[in-house]
Amino acid sequence: MRFLGVGNAASLRLGSSCAVLLRDRLPLLLIDIGPDALARFEAAFGALPQAVFITHAHLDHIADFEPWFYRLAFADAPLPRLYVPAPLVPILQRRIADFPNWIAEGGRNFWDVFQLIPVSETFWHGELKFDVFAVRHHAPDAAFGIALPGSFVYSGDTRPIPDQLLAYPTETVFHDVSVRGNPSHTGLDELQRYPETVRARLWLYHYGDSDEAALAGQRLARTGIDIALAEPVALATSDGQRAWTR
Repeated sequence: MRFLGVGNAASLRLGSSCAVLLRDRLPLLLIDIGPDALARFEAAFGALPQAVFITHAHLDHIADFEPWFYRLAFADAPLPRLYVPAPLVPILQRRIADFPNWIAEGGRNFWDVFQLIPVSETFWHGELKFDVFAVRHHAPDAAFGIALPGSFVYSGDTRPIPDQLLAYPTETVFHDVSVRGNPSHTGLDELQRYPETVRARLWLYHYGDSDEAALAGQRLARTGIDIALAEPVALATSDGQRAWTR
């Protein structure tokens, strides 16, 4: 996993939190596309994303939809896959896609340039089966985490989710953190209440510029640093012959 940004909504220096799942050093899935994520992705990989999972619809996680749309609207390119938890689809429609006259010449709807794939509890991508689960951020069914069994759990913005993490006893956990908890985010003291078996697997992100010193001693995700993951659970593909293990 490589983070392109690790900061919260107020942290311009650290970049808006988003991460890329790599396979054989190539980007497989981008998680969120907040401000400047598109430029950071293109600088790292020399191309635009081909697949993105959206955790929630706050602008620090979706703002780069606008430049992404314009890059695609005038290009002859394959439609990138956009995996969106089903409850977020109407929210994205209202916040982003309903904007009138996306181009002055007309003839383009927002969704014309994306392959929208609403997802519920699971979805397939790159012959891997990912899990999707609700987290606790602002309101019910407003934010979602993603997991690749055997490999990683990515919380997205959340309050503590001990019940969800019980389902993933060995995976690396990428978890939201603030120095002080609030109704939308997990505080450092709250993370200390997780069992040691969970704390030992935590990488923390979504912190602020002023939080770094206070988080000293914690394992913090850093922009541009690749974090090795365990092999995911091997699942047979539709022909019953092959399985991806990384």
